[in-house]
Amino acid sequence: MSVVALAVPRRLTTRPLTFGIEHERVAGFTLAWGEVDACAERLVAGSVALALLPSTCYAALAEDLRILPGIAVTMLATPQSPLAEEQVLDPLATTIDEWCARTGLPFVSWVWVGRPGAIDRVQAEALGRSLELGRAAGGQEAGLAYRLGGQELSGLAALVEEVRTLGGVRQRGLVRLLDCGDGPPALPRSARPGAVARSTDALLADAASGERLSPEDGLRLYHTAALLDLGRAADLRRQALHPGDVVTYIIDRNVNYTNLCVTACKFCNFYRPVARVAHGGAYAAKSRDGYTLSYAELARKLQETVDLGGVQVLLQGGVNPNLRLSYYEELFRWVKANFPLALHALSPEEVSFIAKLEGLSLAQVLERLVAAGLDSLPGGGAEILDDEIRDLISPLKCRTDTWLAVMREAHALGLRTTSTLVFGFGEEGRHVLAHLERLRALQDVTSGFTAFICWPFQAEGTRLKLHDDTTAHRYLRTFALARLYLDNIPNLQVSWPTMGPALGQIALRFGGNDFGSAMIEENVVSQAGAVFTLSAAGIERCIGAAGFAPRRRNMRYQFLSGAGSSAGLVSSAAGSAG
Repeated sequence: MSVVALAVPRRLTTRPLTFGIEHERVAGFTLAWGEVDACAERLVAGSVALALLPSTCYAALAEDLRILPGIAVTMLATPQSPLAEEQVLDPLATTIDEWCARTGLPFVSWVWVGRPGAIDRVQAEALGRSLELGRAAGGQEAGLAYRLGGQELSGLAALVEEVRTLGGVRQRGLVRLLDCGDGPPALPRSARPGAVARSTDALLADAASGERLSPEDGLRLYHTAALLDLGRAADLRRQALHPGDVVTYIIDRNVNYTNLCVTACKFCNFYRPVARVAHGGAYAAKSRDGYTLSYAELARKLQETVDLGGVQVLLQGGVNPNLRLSYYEELFRWVKANFPLALHALSPEEVSFIAKLEGLSLAQVLERLVAAGLDSLPGGGAEILDDEIRDLISPLKCRTDTWLAVMREAHALGLRTTSTLVFGFGEEGRHVLAHLERLRALQDVTSGFTAFICWPFQAEGTRLKLHDDTTAHRYLRTFALARLYLDNIPNLQVSWPTMGPALGQIALRFGGNDFGSAMIEENVVSQAGAVFTLSAAGIERCIGAAGFAPRRRNMRYQFLSGAGSSAGLVSSAAGSAG
């Protein structure tokens, strides 16, 4: 195995990262000590594979550089001296406490930075062992952590975007990770072996304290735990992950740009089928109410969104074979040139269909969409990530592995995404747990999911009749279990659009920390019976009445300055896939 050269400043804060290497307990690396500027210069010159740099320094570099996944120095509060003097905050804040209070996100202080292909999986795991030895050798100051998980990655992206904006560079905060191959992250988390049976109370207590549940443990809690006990454990976990009383929400608009679709999901009442036009390659709607929105219609919707305080457009539609990749590239560029809105757009199903249509890889499609302005991906189209269920309800839709592959590629490009689950199709507990396990396993590798949202199947008017439990009891049980099982996905969004505002308030005590969106428009689940509506002011009243303080956010869960008390934004319908 080749020896990897590392450029490292001498800092107390970062000493645990190189402890195992310095003490010759982890082989395969050489350390080149120097000040921060010298380390950055060595990295840019190519004389070292990785450099340990302040995140503000990484953000200011104009090179094609990547971050080592899983490992970082993260601050949750201003540390004691002399550690406080080692953190480089300029020009973002005067203290770490100030940054965390302003953004609602951790301050990622130091990161391993390298060029694409700098190290492989074995070498990444060796760096993880070096850190573990360092942590075991000495104590850890309160508020200091050595991980780069989902919430930390959001904090790093916010930092990068601010540094570049302040430097006059209009570049999004896309943080790309080094591709170290498949498998566990540098700091894997393991579930306790299931050889010794634990009581349900013990399982709940361990999960509430942050111990990882095994799939067997999760299935047992799903079937046997009392609902209120499950909710209490999930609430304790929420309090540990999100100390304080803040519950977030966003203002966006769900623009369903077309309802023409070839997927024909049995549970969907929104799509309209298409037929190939004779003597041509185009497709036409079989019904008179099939549509693809014009730019004029889109402009009206998007301008109204801006006028009402919206910060994002959730752009999803049917799988329309008339729309090639160039359509989306032109659309995204037009949106970005004319409206100050983030593009949270295209589900994995849409992305995978475009790739097939164009004969391109998933990565190639996503790279072109990112270049055109794509900011993040919604988690729609997951339903149940188990092909046994997908074959029953949506046999023409992308397979489980494809959905996960799109998300993996999106995360690799620095895109943040959400994750979802829809229940009520006749699935069993094992299908639900398989779904949660697949999300958790991918998040272990990429840390790219910002949030998880679940809701029950809405059956009204669909071809798939309801023969399953979609009650509030099952929703709360599934939701609380997700908070305990998805220990690496930082945020859980309540689904008031399908369950109602009152149950959304209750779900905030079952593990939820986000009230979703005061959406200006939605056309999918609303056509299948979900008719609850709330203004932004109404959302804030609901959050306050539940005992929490409302804060407006963006997609990466960063607090928005001056946003808290809302104007009377009214949504015409409600429901969300991301």
